[in-house]
Amino acid sequence: MADEEETNEYRWESGYEKTWEAIKEDDDGLLESNVAEIVARAKRKRAALKATGAIQLGMMRHLFVVIDASECMFLQDLKPTRFLCVLKLLELFVHEFFDLNPISQLGILTTKVKRSELVTALAGNQKKHIEALQQMKDTSCEGEPSLQNSLERAMNGLKNMPAHSSREVLVLFGSLTTCDPGDIKKTIKSLKENNIRVSIIGLAAEVRICREIAKRTGGTYNVLLDDHHLKELILNQVQPPAVAGSMEASLVKMGFPGGKTGSGDGASDSAADHAPAYCLCHIENETSCLMGNNSGYNCPQCGSRYCELPVECKQCGLTLVSAPHLARSYHHLFPIKPFIERTEVPEMTHCFACAKPFGELDPNVYECENCKQIVCLDCDLFIRETLHTCPGCASDPITAQMKTN
Repeated sequence: MADEEETNEYRWESGYEKTWEAIKEDDDGLLESNVAEIVARAKRKRAALKATGAIQLGMMRHLFVVIDASECMFLQDLKPTRFLCVLKLLELFVHEFFDLNPISQLGILTTKVKRSELVTALAGNQKKHIEALQQMKDTSCEGEPSLQNSLERAMNGLKNMPAHSSREVLVLFGSLTTCDPGDIKKTIKSLKENNIRVSIIGLAAEVRICREIAKRTGGTYNVLLDDHHLKELILNQVQPPAVAGSMEASLVKMGFPGGKTGSGDGASDSAADHAPAYCLCHIENETSCLMGNNSGYNCPQCGSRYCELPVECKQCGLTLVSAPHLARSYHHLFPIKPFIERTEVPEMTHCFACAKPFGELDPNVYECENCKQIVCLDCDLFIRETLHTCPGCASDPITAQMKTN
């Protein structure tokens, strides 16, 4: 795979091409059909990437996001500036990340003036990270970034994570240079030894050391084309990655806390039961969260109070989650089987899912292996990326029962 990647030529290294001949007009002199064909081709490519077999995924993810805050982030090739555009897209990323990875943890780092600063530590509270990103909008971008310092700091926070969890770093790098205090090759070796995957998104142009880091650690490296492409690249990191090599399979102890409510019995109700309490997730902050008797969650092991889930108990270290959090992660463990791509079936004129008639633009349709229902390309993508359940199997009692068993 690496040899194949090295043999690929860049666009400017390829031979002379008449690229304008790729754009053709239809019978009415319009380009809409050609543009639609290009869009459909991109959708087919996404569907091919999603249609993977059963692979082991990193369900419990520990991810550090490194944001370049050097002076180059004030450039306005992304509106209004690179820095503000990245912060806005990261707010969406944090929301989507915890929606699809509810039992994972995320942290944020910045790099500027040849240093790396910790913005938020690894935690599973998405509101905390979004508030930190919103407060960063007034941050001044200055100096040069340090890729090595950022990776070293992220590695110090990830190397002690459990062996059954996925350790990842996502770097949003806008500079073409990095000011490092030592040999970055030793840092790359340490990252590989600790099974830390580094993915980098370049905001300017390709930098060789960035590609080298991503290649050696098993991550991805991409350079954006525009702001829409940047959004797509960032959201691609939401899906849990395939496990590189062998990951330790072990049972993880979790707690399912319940809210403390009054029993209604006057003999058991006391002043202590109705006394307000501070949650441990905000007790160290200036804005402490004062909860009443009927709010919050109690750790079933030590009785500590928390205002939100999921969270790791600060007293006993137990991971506290709710049943819906594990339910939302279920589809990662058991993804639906890839649909069979077929040429258009004459007797099937409409998509089973959306009832849209099959058009001439995309002659291929997709058939579910279990229920034999035919869907269009858009529905195939929607089922894999959002729904995670075949509508034909879910509407048929027989196939639904077989899937449950």
